[in-house]
Amino acid sequence: MAAEQGHAQAQYFLGQSYVYDAGPLPQDHAEAIRWIRMAAEQGHAEAQYTLGVVYSNEEDVSDVGETLSWMDRVLWIASGYGYTGLSEGVPEDSEEAMHWFRMAAEQGHETAQYHLGAMYANGEGVPEDDTEAVRWFRMAAEQGHETAQYHLGAMYANGEGVPRNDAEVVRWFRMAAEQGHALAQFNLGVAYANGRGVPEDKAEAVHWFRMAAEVRLGSAAERPAAQFNLGVAYANGEGVPEDKAEAARWFRMAAEQEHADAQVGLGTAYLQGDGVPEDPAEAVGWFQRAAEQGHVRAHVNLGFAYWLGRGVLKDLVLAHMWLNIAGANGAEVAREARDNLEREMVRSDISRAIDLARICMASSYQECRL
Repeated sequence: MAAEQGHAQAQYFLGQSYVYDAGPLPQDHAEAIRWIRMAAEQGHAEAQYTLGVVYSNEEDVSDVGETLSWMDRVLWIASGYGYTGLSEGVPEDSEEAMHWFRMAAEQGHETAQYHLGAMYANGEGVPEDDTEAVRWFRMAAEQGHETAQYHLGAMYANGEGVPRNDAEVVRWFRMAAEQGHALAQFNLGVAYANGRGVPEDKAEAVHWFRMAAEVRLGSAAERPAAQFNLGVAYANGEGVPEDKAEAARWFRMAAEQEHADAQVGLGTAYLQGDGVPEDPAEAVGWFQRAAEQGHVRAHVNLGFAYWLGRGVLKDLVLAHMWLNIAGANGAEVAREARDNLEREMVRSDISRAIDLARICMASSYQECRL
């Protein structure tokens, strides 16, 4: 047997064969790690990287692996895309992870180089060192590692380990964006929208926001932000023809993912009948969801809704509560409106509203009803 004769590639392949209980060998993560370590100690870069993942207690996995045959799973894992469950039962050891990532990185393993950069950036297993983080991110980025390209751009954006340089930010974000990195796509859109590192170009901004907004694979926190920005573009006719219905469609996508700005945008569309049928009650529902996240504009809008009885029953106590909260959070228009509202209220109701505002704010906007 080649693995028992010291053949590193065979040891690594055998170790990966123990990862899943789906082939001729039973699942045995301890045995998997034992064979992978043998390969790593002989200088097998992918095995070294795998051990780095194991000791960092990461779960470098993808749902794709669950759909493959046992042999394809082994090949998929061996290509560096997943190590399902291998970290289970292994104590996290950042220094050991750093050791194995470094061994692989020094052999040119681009993903290990990225991980090494991330550990220097975060001070995991080594003292935090932004200059060293940049060095390893750059090595991986120059080999085409999209996440390293994004992080290198972010280092230039923040002036961490390198001088701030908007042109370099855009250069690296673009490389990552062109490979489908959604956060890079979103930030490249922001750069074009604001003219940072590139000439302002609303149409190009819309292009990159759309790319990020339409991401379907994996978890993309930037997706709803990109969807919201597309909604704004369509609402204002920036980079695309003005289209209120399309604006509302993108606002809804983001709003349903609890993006507070989008919830306010969609609520405003319903309040004004922009791109959707006018429906003040629906508007209030979206404002309420944003208000529970602490969105000041939503607080203002709820205050006026309760004052005017638009979309809800008129309630001056709740109107005062929301306007008072918005004013406390910096909305001058809310403070002025609250003072005018008090002319319509009796002192006992004002005191009650003030008490409700305190309770609402203390509960992080979760207990805000009579």
